[in-house]
Amino acid sequence: MTAHALTDSWTMTRRELAHWARQPVQVLVGLVFPVMLLLMFGHLVGGGRGVDGDYVDYLVPGMLALTMAFGLEGTMLAVTQDLNKGVIDRFRSLPMANGAVLVGRSAADMLQSALALAAMIAVGYAIGWRAGGGLGAFLGAVGLLLLFRFAMLWIGIHLALVAGRPELVQAVQILIWPVGFLSNAFAAPESMPDWLGTAVQWNPMSQTATAVRDLFAGPGGESGHVWAAVAWPLVLLAVFFPLAVRRFARLSR
Repeated sequence: MTAHALTDSWTMTRRELAHWARQPVQVLVGLVFPVMLLLMFGHLVGGGRGVDGDYVDYLVPGMLALTMAFGLEGTMLAVTQDLNKGVIDRFRSLPMANGAVLVGRSAADMLQSALALAAMIAVGYAIGWRAGGGLGAFLGAVGLLLLFRFAMLWIGIHLALVAGRPELVQAVQILIWPVGFLSNAFAAPESMPDWLGTAVQWNPMSQTATAVRDLFAGPGGESGHVWAAVAWPLVLLAVFFPLAVRRFARLSR
């Protein structure tokens, strides 16, 4: 049964990858948009409020975490479009593992997220950012970022199944923006009002950004946040992964 589920999931992943070849502009936009944000905040808007040290060294890890939080609209649109076109109903009528469509969608999204992460790191190096801490710390930081992305992805899949229609995706996507901007991606919580700084520090994305800064040996990093950066995504996955699978299983019943 496990081998059957893996085979079905891989088939659905290949389906999503085939869409890349037919829609390369959409993939390119997904890679370019976070790079534009990094350059804009690094050279035009960024002020480094409350940041000790080079602001670029503070900003780049925060932008890496922000990139993992944003960009879910592509996944959500794909899921809702498949729902409205009856594609998912046709898949569910086939003898395939329940949820393989969602797993394939998530695998393709994670691959694109890894590409976006690589592009952001390359641009970060181009503008003067350097990752300290050694190879093990670097790989650990990348792992935390992808774990956070995986959790956000399943939140997006669940919300897409709840929304049901492509025109509602934009409204749902608006809810994700506060998660990114009410964080320590651009400024230190110490520079904010006490109530806002507290909310920012509890933001799961802030926990990931702080842990990544620590692993990269940059300003704004604090030891001890790695466990929180692991725990938050696992909690979110424990909630939204079964919700998404259960919602998918109940479609058209």
